[in-house]
Amino acid sequence: MSRSINNPKGFRFSGIVAGIKETGKKDLALIVSEVPAVAVGLFTSSLAPAAPVELSRRVLRTGSCQAILVNSGNANACTGARGLKDAARMQRETARLLGIEARRVAVCSTGKIGVPLPIDKMSKVLPRAVQGLAPKNFLQAAQAILTTDQFVKIGSFTGQVRGKKYSLLGFAKGAGMIEPHMKTVSGLHATMLAYFLTDLEIERKVLQPIFARAVELSFNRITVDGDMSTNDTAILLANGQAGNGSVNARELVVFERELTKLMQQLACDMVRDGEGATKVVRIEVRGAKSDGQARQAAYAIGNSPLVKTAFYGSDPNWGRIVGAAARAGVAFDPDKVSVAFDSVVVARNGLATPPPNEKKAHQVMARPRFSVTVDFHLGTGSHWIWASDLTHGYVTLNAHYRT
Repeated sequence: MSRSINNPKGFRFSGIVAGIKETGKKDLALIVSEVPAVAVGLFTSSLAPAAPVELSRRVLRTGSCQAILVNSGNANACTGARGLKDAARMQRETARLLGIEARRVAVCSTGKIGVPLPIDKMSKVLPRAVQGLAPKNFLQAAQAILTTDQFVKIGSFTGQVRGKKYSLLGFAKGAGMIEPHMKTVSGLHATMLAYFLTDLEIERKVLQPIFARAVELSFNRITVDGDMSTNDTAILLANGQAGNGSVNARELVVFERELTKLMQQLACDMVRDGEGATKVVRIEVRGAKSDGQARQAAYAIGNSPLVKTAFYGSDPNWGRIVGAAARAGVAFDPDKVSVAFDSVVVARNGLATPPPNEKKAHQVMARPRFSVTVDFHLGTGSHWIWASDLTHGYVTLNAHYRT
């Protein structure tokens, strides 16, 4: 993963102030490919999907997309028929200004729920977003999609296929309302928003499973507060401008590995930026009867307010962890369970280890990143997630989010 940002060929970006946010910060981003791109994506599995999610699902079902319009400060969720009408209007007007088909324009939103878009205001400034498009403006676009985020989340990778250089650029937003469980567009399918652009030439039937696997090992493994958003969206556009031709098996392995690494970087950034968060904790449950049961237990632990506050206080209170697992609805024997912070075992066979281990565990938990491993010793099922701690900052911010 390179530290410098590499912009793939054939993409332009802009990020402007549309007046949606009361802060006066950038709140309208536009991503455009010079040619129609192969498009894959995953969306929230919430039963109350936002209007832009409904519209963008339809776009990505065609397998092709050329532009993505994203606004922040307003989620256009729980807005009824008007929300769908407003999303469709932005799609049409963006297409008209770009001179492309409306069915090739995806629309995304993030921000306050239950508030109609200031559609007329957005319509007036949209020409300025189009006029500002430039290959170098990806940072502006990355800034314009943020809401409660404290920093921009962006990264890139450069590789080669058949001697042709290609680049992959990704940027995302997300700090609260984070526990994505995204599914493919063929399914139900902080908001978290994530966009990936590459000039690699690759078929959609090859790209879709790669993208789905990478999302499963990144964005679908994080939680800040256990609240799934109505607007979660991840999209990848591949416009083929690298001119590489077909991709062989070895090259696909490299691409998937680097895509997954980039997604994991951005996913961890979301947890690190979790509203008020000070810790990123990798929670792994092992030895469960199945992977599904391990997953249930991992999320029960990661979302427990008592566990999360213990993380914040660097308190190795393993009883809270076992207690959270015990309410997850999965089978385990408390007399067999073990708990460790990094390599420091604080409980074995359901009992505390000698006192010096607790002091060592406290030192581990004082770090900004550490791991928790819970072993049920019952089977081969396992699952891991990344979670944040719970601080005063989270309550302060969310108590006044709309006011």
